[in-house]
Amino acid sequence: MTLDRFPRVHLGTWPTPLEEAPRLSEALGTTVLLKRDDVNGLGVGGNKLRKLEFLLGQALADGADTVITFGALQTNHGRQTAAACAKLGLRCELVLTAKVPRDGDAYERSGNIILDHLFGANVHRCADAEETGATYDRLVAEAAADGRKVATLPVGGSDAVGLLGYVAAAEEIRRQLTGPARIVVAQGSGGTAAGLALGWGGRLDVACVGHDAAESAETLSALVADGAKHLGIDAPALDHVRITDRTFGPGYGVPTDEVWEALRLFGRTEGVVLDPVYTGKAAAALIAEPRPEEGPVVFWHTGGLPGVFGYGPEALTAFS
Repeated sequence: MTLDRFPRVHLGTWPTPLEEAPRLSEALGTTVLLKRDDVNGLGVGGNKLRKLEFLLGQALADGADTVITFGALQTNHGRQTAAACAKLGLRCELVLTAKVPRDGDAYERSGNIILDHLFGANVHRCADAEETGATYDRLVAEAAADGRKVATLPVGGSDAVGLLGYVAAAEEIRRQLTGPARIVVAQGSGGTAAGLALGWGGRLDVACVGHDAAESAETLSALVADGAKHLGIDAPALDHVRITDRTFGPGYGVPTDEVWEALRLFGRTEGVVLDPVYTGKAAAALIAEPRPEEGPVVFWHTGGLPGVFGYGPEALTAFS
C-alpha cells in the first residue's frame, strides 16, 4: 500500500523508537517491547501526530487556513492539533466538552489545557452536545464572514484520512521487528487501531478506553471499511484483531485501581510515564494477559503525558 499519492505534511520524528523493557519484561514474565509514539517530537508527542500529518496535509491542499476540532477538556488530540497548527501557521479552534465526570482545578485548568493555550489555540468550553454544535456553527459562520476557509477534523483525528498515519506506522514497525509479535494498543476514537488493523497482519490486541467492546468493534469495523475504500483496496477480515473491555472500568476517563497500578509498574520498572485515560488502560490489559502465543509483546505507547497532571490529586495519592 503506497501512501505517496495522499497529501501529507511532516510533523513527527520517524521512526519512533522500539525499545527493550527488561525490568518490565521480568515483572510480567514475558518479553515486552515499547513502541514510543510518546516521544515523536512535537507538542509533547503522542499518536495523533501521525494522523495529523495526513489530515492537515489534506487541509492545506484544500486551501484551509483555519482548523476546528473537538474533544474532552483534557483531549490529547486537541493539544497536538494546536501544536501542529502553530508549526504550520494555521488558526486553531478547539471546541471542548465536559465528557468526563470530573471537576476541580487540576482537571479544568492543568495538563493539556495549559498547553492548548501555550500553542495559541482558541479554546471554547461547552457544557454539552447542544452547546458544542452551536459553537461549531458560530465558528464556521465567523470564518466565512472573515473570508477564512475551515477544515473540520473529527474527534481524535479518526477518519479514513487520519488512519493513514497508522497504516504507515504498521510498515514502520514491520521494519523494526525481526519476527512475529503481538501488538497491544488502546482504542478511543478508533483511528489508531483501525490503521494498524489495515496495515499490520499480525496479532493485534485492542484495549477499549472510550466504549465497551461491542461498540468499539462496530467503530473499528466501520473505520477499516472507510480506510480500505479510501486506499482503493478490499477491506481485510479482522480475524487477527481481538478487542477487550476487561480494563475499561466505569467509563471514558475514569481510571481504576488496575490503571493506577499499571502506571506505577511502568514508571518504577522503566521510568516510562503512561496516562490514566488511554495507555494506562491498555497497560492494565497487557498486565492482565501478558503472555503471547509467539514472539514478544509490543506495547504501543500512544502518549498522553500531560493528562497525568489533569488527575493530579488522585495521581499523587496513587503514587505515594
